[in-house]
Amino acid sequence: MKYKFLLTSAFVVTSAIAVAQNANKAFAITGDGNNDFIWMNIRQVDLGTGQVSKPIFERSKSNFILTDVITKMVSSKSDAVNGNIFQAKDYPTGSMVAAAAYDRRSDKLFFSPMRVGELRWLDLDIKNETPRFYTLSSEALNFGNPQDEANHITRMVIAADGNGYAVTNDGNHLVRFTTGKKPVITDLGNLMDDEKNNGISIHNKCTSWGGDMLADAMGKLYIISANRSVFIIDVESRIATYKGAISGLPANYTTNAAAVNADGDIVVSSANVFEGYYTVKLNDLAATSIAGSDKRYNASDLANGNLLLQKEADASRKYSVTAAKLVENTFGNSDKRVFPNPVTASTFAVLFDDQKAGNYSITLTDLSGRILQTQKVNISKGAQTETVSLLTRPAKGMYMVKVYDDSKQIVFTEKVLIQ
Repeated sequence: MKYKFLLTSAFVVTSAIAVAQNANKAFAITGDGNNDFIWMNIRQVDLGTGQVSKPIFERSKSNFILTDVITKMVSSKSDAVNGNIFQAKDYPTGSMVAAAAYDRRSDKLFFSPMRVGELRWLDLDIKNETPRFYTLSSEALNFGNPQDEANHITRMVIAADGNGYAVTNDGNHLVRFTTGKKPVITDLGNLMDDEKNNGISIHNKCTSWGGDMLADAMGKLYIISANRSVFIIDVESRIATYKGAISGLPANYTTNAAAVNADGDIVVSSANVFEGYYTVKLNDLAATSIAGSDKRYNASDLANGNLLLQKEADASRKYSVTAAKLVENTFGNSDKRVFPNPVTASTFAVLFDDQKAGNYSITLTDLSGRILQTQKVNISKGAQTETVSLLTRPAKGMYMVKVYDDSKQIVFTEKVLIQ
């Protein structure tokens, strides 16, 4: 019996390690090694250790099959024009790659070579065979002069809604694509600066071009520019809100590549220096070096299937399982000020009763305290009801409505269930 228990415990530990390693699996677009800046290779990396685990595709070495999903034309390694893989459109990573996104559900790595204007993907479900790439051209990826650096796609991610999103350097094109056999590609338009950005624009070349893009479990996108600036993107409004700048990195370290590790933290790598990998905390954007991480390969992009704030989203969903009962037992009291509760439409009302006349702010947050929206109201006297319209439709679950007075002191707080 003791031996059986020990074997069972060993199996559990081994399984837990395997799960953690899989959650830390990511793909990096790299050069050939030290002092190589030609980003045409695909390598699998472990975000926990910052180590390269195996090559997936190596330029000039790996065979491949590239299929155009529209024309059905097939290219292979021998078809590269005069062996010039850097100019051949029929070479999978020709003209280099600065944006990639991994779709865990289909086991595909999506990317867009610079100056080509095509969406491509690698089927990672093919085992021990010649790598199979697919390519799709689209007018939605025709941004004008392909040689203009402003038009290069340098940020890409698969978001919580299952769609892929990509952004050009200048932020003038937010592109959405589906991830099926023949993706549907849509140019959603330009990103717009939040008025609270204090002059730091998503379109500024010095602060905001390049880098990578992440997604959270609540539906938001995060752009991490090459110059360490972090913006939160609301997909529906296309508004980019400046969150801050990453601190704690070496002076010449550009943040070209980013992914989310198994702990929910950001991992970044640089394309222009060989200084290894760093973890970054989302709350304060402080970076810490991963001891012993790989310094041979730089990276123009990282991609994996993890989302930011996944633990918070899971906790919110778990909490909402019993939310209906909580609403019935707790929120039905006559002294509650938010109604209807649960919220089933796109609006809810807040009752101001016996409050002093003046200005107030109604803030909607998730359970982790992340602010989703704020609405300012003016209260005169007596009982007054203010209607709040949801600017975007949050995921179903429990949220907090907080009311502050003009001196930013909290007046009251209530839980609200959004269905």
